[in-house]
Amino acid sequence: MKQIVMLAILLLLVCCSQVKDKSENEASKTAQEGVNQVTPVKVIPLTMSLFHHDLIANGTVSSGQTSELKFQTTEKVTRIYVKNGDRVAKGQKIAELDQFRLRNTMLQAQDNLERAKLELQDVLIGQGYSLKDSLSIPPEVMKIAKVRSNYDQSLINFQVADYNLRNAVLYAPFSGVVANLFTKEYNTPSASEAFCTIIDNTHPEVIFNILENEVGIVNVGNPVKISPYAITDYKVSGIIAEVNPAIDKNGMVRVKARLNSSDKLLNGMNVKVLIQRAISNQLVVPKEAVVLRTNKKVVFTLKNGKAFWNYVSTGLENSSGYVITEGLQSGDSIIYDGNINLAHESPVVVVK
Repeated sequence: MKQIVMLAILLLLVCCSQVKDKSENEASKTAQEGVNQVTPVKVIPLTMSLFHHDLIANGTVSSGQTSELKFQTTEKVTRIYVKNGDRVAKGQKIAELDQFRLRNTMLQAQDNLERAKLELQDVLIGQGYSLKDSLSIPPEVMKIAKVRSNYDQSLINFQVADYNLRNAVLYAPFSGVVANLFTKEYNTPSASEAFCTIIDNTHPEVIFNILENEVGIVNVGNPVKISPYAITDYKVSGIIAEVNPAIDKNGMVRVKARLNSSDKLLNGMNVKVLIQRAISNQLVVPKEAVVLRTNKKVVFTLKNGKAFWNYVSTGLENSSGYVITEGLQSGDSIIYDGNINLAHESPVVVVK
């Protein structure tokens, strides 16, 4: 019985040893196949090229010209010729007030002015002068004569009445679009509030802020592109028109860009601003070419059918690439596709 147990144990040990050897052989074979596996990659040559540095900011659209129209008196509105959203030409009539009282006031002021002229002439004649010879009248004599005749006050009253009458009708100061018109006919508008606004949106502008440390890379003439948040897949180009030479309390600098004509941009619309600055003679790699290894940036290069990793330092970046400041040189073959699982000296094959 004891011999049978010993034989069984011996057979079990032999079987376990064979299974272990088989497993080790299979693992060794799999590892060897992994080493010999060739990874397909895509490669581009690294050369000195033009780099477009992108700076992104949030801005607000502002019309090239904006004018708030106001009535100077508080008479009732008798006629409104336009509505919000209407496009008007320069000089086109917008609205008008009831002119009955204004016209009578102007006529009364005109009559008072004529009376003052006659009184002035009588005073001058009493001093031995004629109004026709006003250039030869001493200034002191003329001044006293105007005070006695109330000429200056009558002239001022007439000018004010004439001004109010002429401004009882609003005209468009330039071609544009009517906005913020809320008063209705036969209502009395407030003299302190604008009756409406005329907006010239044929040459819109965008106002935005940049950080203090970004001032050095933004210059007048730099191209910009804006994208309204309210309109998808719509962009408008323009250029930087001015950079305010002052930093506000939040460390921001105000910048204005002039945009190309657009009929979709509204005054006050929120937009994303993309500023592009071209920098020559830079080593630029696609963002896909940069991977992380041990929390460091690595770019694989192709040499003799193998991938070699290179620790790199990057500088400026945009939406598509990095500027390489250290770790690569012009002429290197950069692997930008198929590099996710590569190891150092992994065999690769270039595909198009």
